[in-house]
Amino acid sequence: MTVPLPGHLHAHERQLRQLADLGYSDIWSAEADSSDAFTPLALAAAWEPRLRLGTAIVPAYTRSPALFAQSVASLADAAPGRFAIGIGSSSNVIIERWNGIPFVEPYKKTRDVVRFLRDALSGEKISKQYDTFKVDGFRLGVRPEVKPPILVAALREGMLRLAGREADGAIINWLSPDDVRTVTKVVHDAATKAGADPATKEIVARIFVCPSDNADVVRAGARFAIAAYLNVPVYAEFHRWLGRGDALAGMWAAWKAGDRKAALAAIPDSVVDDLVVHGSPAECRAKIDRYFANGVNTSSLAILALDPAVDFWSAVESLAPRAT
Repeated sequence: MTVPLPGHLHAHERQLRQLADLGYSDIWSAEADSSDAFTPLALAAAWEPRLRLGTAIVPAYTRSPALFAQSVASLADAAPGRFAIGIGSSSNVIIERWNGIPFVEPYKKTRDVVRFLRDALSGEKISKQYDTFKVDGFRLGVRPEVKPPILVAALREGMLRLAGREADGAIINWLSPDDVRTVTKVVHDAATKAGADPATKEIVARIFVCPSDNADVVRAGARFAIAAYLNVPVYAEFHRWLGRGDALAGMWAAWKAGDRKAALAAIPDSVVDDLVVHGSPAECRAKIDRYFANGVNTSSLAILALDPAVDFWSAVESLAPRAT
């Protein structure tokens, strides 16, 4: 399940236990405009030891190298063997517009942070020039009992190959069950080429879900979310690569022209149905299962409140692994 959950962080202890009782295995935090990625997981580390913890994702740009390593090592030390760090480039909107940091060379920046974290978690003193930053004489003072796996948020081939070649797996987002085959092949091929076993590479998918039979209401609401994401350049290029260029051309053209209403109307139902899981709880669980059948190892469900009749916790219960 994606966190933070609704409500204030200090009130989540009972809800996290409820997730574990329902059979959820993991919680995955994001970092955009809500809580930071680490605080909800630190609370969960103390409150609910049954849950695995992961970030999906922490932007590579928004922490200095030493601070990044300290944050990762601290949470790995607090939850030994059950924390995974997910790193990604994020987007020009979050990095440049919201944080005032130039969004340059995102592939190299992400790659360098992955390499630096591996170096830092070794416990050795680091004096090294990476392509996008330099570290001079840093040694990590926190020594986690278990080194956390490092995952790369990946859309197109460069990041997917990086995930397979140098990381422990990939985090994928805004794609259909059938798209999973396309992205996992790139990860697995890169792992094989690097001499690693593809089966050891974890594929984590954030899956957007609204368990509602009211398809018209869900599709209308989902179009706003799809337009917000898929007009960001990195996501637009991702979907062109996946083969949705023609299906989304009308939306992109209207959005560029400033006609938001026309852009929403131009998104085909088929694209909505590809990217957002909806229908009865049983239908939703069946579609989620297709992600796993096509190569996903771990899901992070994100409940979308697209139908006012759908209550968040009722949705969580109906989608739970132990639901009948």
